[in-house]
Parts: sequence; structure tokens; C-alpha cells
Amino acid sequence: MKNITILVIDSLGIGELPDAGEYGDKGSNTLTNTSKAVGGLQIPNLQKMGLGNIVEIIGAPPVEAPLSAFGRMAETSAGKDTTTGHWEISGIILQKPFPVFPNGFPDLIINEFETKTGRKTLGNEVASGTEIIARLGEQHMNTGRPIIYTSADSVFQIAAHEEIIVLDELYEMCRTARSILTGEYAVGRVIARPFIGKPGEFKRTSNRHDFSLEPVGTTILDMLKDNGKSVQAVGKIKDIFAGRGITQAVHTNDNMDGVDKTIEFLRQAREGIIFTNLVDFDSAYGHRNDPDGYARALEELDRRLPEIMELISEEKLLIITADHGCDPTTRSTDHSREYVPLLVYGPKIKKGTNLGVRQSFADIAATIAENFGLLTRHGTSFLKEVL
Repeated sequence: MKNITILVIDSLGIGELPDAGEYGDKGSNTLTNTSKAVGGLQIPNLQKMGLGNIVEIIGAPPVEAPLSAFGRMAETSAGKDTTTGHWEISGIILQKPFPVFPNGFPDLIINEFETKTGRKTLGNEVASGTEIIARLGEQHMNTGRPIIYTSADSVFQIAAHEEIIVLDELYEMCRTARSILTGEYAVGRVIARPFIGKPGEFKRTSNRHDFSLEPVGTTILDMLKDNGKSVQAVGKIKDIFAGRGITQAVHTNDNMDGVDKTIEFLRQAREGIIFTNLVDFDSAYGHRNDPDGYARALEELDRRLPEIMELISEEKLLIITADHGCDPTTRSTDHSREYVPLLVYGPKIKKGTNLGVRQSFADIAATIAENFGLLTRHGTSFLKEVL
């Protein structure tokens, strides 16, 4: 194959992993529970590909002749966050999860941050992003103090009104935090969370930016780039990998912009991979406990899938998967420890092949590596099973 496109439906988990209870995620099943909550999903294209052959979906039952190879993947790495999931897709297995701060960050971190940025802070607590700006946004506007918060994930988030702290300063604050958060405090991501509006009407903008740790090992992205292949990143992929192993990257405003940018790259037909993250499923609906919004987003993506599929020519593959779960129907607003779907589509694919339960997301990296004559440390290729 000349080109492989990986489409990550951010947070589309399909059922609890055996160790989900250790993460407080017993009973989580993002896709199935969403379909039940809304009385059924209308996703005919994903259904034809075989999504309903992997897991129960109200409104999208199994089909006799799926257009794709299909299966599910377990996460080998410790954790359930975005960085861990994407890194494992790229071939890195983490034995130890990134640190989390359920009681906020220690004074020594906050004091150093305030000293280096020259601004006192607000918050420093576990909170929902929309809730904390609604609660502290006006005080932030009156004082100029950035809002610091975290979640059950390994993140240090900085929220600021774009008219109070301009984007360049906010991003520089994030770089400062990134330089401070090392060693035992090395969170997976520092995230800029800009917003606009007035009290009671605050709205987060698409100018979010993630400042991730550099991958701790060699990824399939590194290997491809080092061997002269194209690695085109759509959405927050560049941020997740701290820019490493990327030959071209584009920012996206929302899911459909991500689809548009993916289609643009597919038309270029470069030798290598296209790696796309569709973040709205997670950030706008999963974390907001909004199954109706999650369902609408899935149906919207499904309507656009034929545009992508028609560009998957003889020398291309399309892999659709996810990085973790974020069940919008549970009490938790955090990520969930779940299996993720695996759909592999292309003209040369043995349609309807059941790939079973893969033991690691890294099987994707191993498959890409075998396709391009490379070798990864982790994962088992399914290339020969599908071609």
C-alpha cells in the first residue's frame, strides 16, 4: 500500500476492558450506551463497514457482508488518556501511567509558575472546563489571573479570556508550565484553553493548543519520516506527538473541518500516512455527558464517510479506530478504560475478515511498519490477515 489513513474517532470506546474496575470504569461502553440512550443510531455507512459486527449498536445491527475487516483492540499501556492511546497506536507501550493530581497541583509547582509568568492564578482544582470558566471567568477578567485546573487525566490546563490574556501570552504560559512539569510532575499534556464572551455567556474557542511530552520511544511516525515517507497530521496529532515525526500538519476547527482536511490530504496521494484525530466526540460530548450530541456527531461523520471511502484507491488503506472511551451516559465526565473499534477498508482488503480481539493498539503501528518494510518493537501486524 502506498498510503494508509488512520482516522481516530476520539473517545469511541466499545466496552470495558478487563481491568476497567481498577480505573472506576465498570459498565462503560461509549458506543453501545450512547446508542441506547438516544433510541438508536442512524449510521448506515459505518454499519456497512462492519461496526455493528464488533459490538451491539441499537439502530446498526450486524451485516452479513461487511465492507471492511473488523475487530476490537485492547489497550496494553497503563492509563486511559489521549496521549497514551495515540502513542500506543504509534507503537509505544507505557508501563506506568502519567501522573494525575486529584487535589490540584502542589504549591511548589504553582508558586514557580506564578513567579515565571508574573501572574497570580485562580482555581488549581479538578474541574470541568466549561463549569470552571462559568464560575471563575468573571473574576479572571477582573484580575487578569489565569484559571488553572486539571481532571482525572494527566493534564495541566490554563483557561484565559482571549481579550484579557492574548493567545501568544497564553501559549507562552503553557510553554513555561511544560518546562516546570518534569520528573514526578511530568503530566502528559499542558493545554491552553482560551475562551471568549461575557459573564454568563462564555464560550471556549478553537484556539486550544496542547503542549505534550515528547514520545518516550521511537514511533512509527519517526520511522516513516526518517525513511523519506510523508506523515500528514490532521487536528491535534501534531500536539500529541510534540511535533515529532510529522512532515506536514494542519489545525482543525471541528470534526467536519477535520474530515475536509483529511480529504485534501487523500487527494494528494503521497506515499506514507495520514493521521487524523476528530476531537469533538471527546471534548464537546463525552466530557460533557451529552449522548445526544455524541450521537449527532457520529451520524454527521457517517454522512461524510463515502467522500473518504471513494478516495481509498487500490494502493490505499483506511483504518478507523479510537484512543480510549468517554462514555457520556455514566456519572463520570472523564475518559473510560475501554476496548476500541478496528475497521480496515480498501479495495484490496478481504472484506468481512474478523480480526478478533487485538492485544494492543500497537498492532496498527506494526501493520504500517510491515507495509513499508519497517519493524516496530511492539504490536502484531494484521497486514497479511486483511490483504
